[in-house]
Amino acid sequence: MSVAIYYVVLWFRKSRAWVLLKGIFVLVIFMLVASLFHLTTLLWIFNKTLSAGIIALVIIFQPELRRALEELGRKNVIFKVLKFENGNNESNFSDRSVEEITRATLEMAKAKTGALIVIRQQHDLGQFIETGIKIDGRISSQLLINIFEKNTPLHDGAVIIDENRVVAATCYLPLSDSSSLSKDLGTRHRAGLGISEVSDCIVVIVSEETGSISIAKEGKLIRYADASILKNELIKAQDKEEVKPRRFLKGRGRNEKDVNETKDVSDK
Repeated sequence: MSVAIYYVVLWFRKSRAWVLLKGIFVLVIFMLVASLFHLTTLLWIFNKTLSAGIIALVIIFQPELRRALEELGRKNVIFKVLKFENGNNESNFSDRSVEEITRATLEMAKAKTGALIVIRQQHDLGQFIETGIKIDGRISSQLLINIFEKNTPLHDGAVIIDENRVVAATCYLPLSDSSSLSKDLGTRHRAGLGISEVSDCIVVIVSEETGSISIAKEGKLIRYADASILKNELIKAQDKEEVKPRRFLKGRGRNEKDVNETKDVSDK
């Protein structure tokens, strides 16, 4: 039961629903104060708007609710809740793939070749893969560089990687509407951050203007990443199972960090 509650809270923290939850908490406090001081007019307003407010919230947060239901329906998520033994997890992609992605990213950064590479984790990215052109090629630095080469048919849009394969290119991604995103960042960065807000993927972004490398994950953007940071994040992405239920029930390990302890690299 505690594991199920954990995943519900984790979903809230990773979505706009967390802001909604805090807003509801504030409204509840106001209602308690109004009830305590017998503010009948304020209570009447709350009661009249409650039913309409629930319907409005369902409409506003329809994408989040849909994704939550999809995730609950996935077999692997159910296993994560019911599976209480520790086991060896299958690697998301090999060490060779990590090296190839790192090499390609650094070379494109040096040449100021814009790139947007999405690495799938647990969440299904099928709806975004369908918007692009199927590749299904083994990961290699040459393949990635050729895809993003300027003036080539496949250089626009994102590349999506699943396991050790480049599954699609020129994929369209949702744009982030975050107001905290720096004004000097363009569509490529907004798309990378946007897909990380709606899924658990890791996104590698190379700026075409400056050649700087950014990494988007969990709705956060790490800017000006060097080779060490890039490779470290890719190595972390090799492990599909971010949370082991047994470890959760026993408490965090000494070397484990909460998601919110990750700090963004500040802008210039």
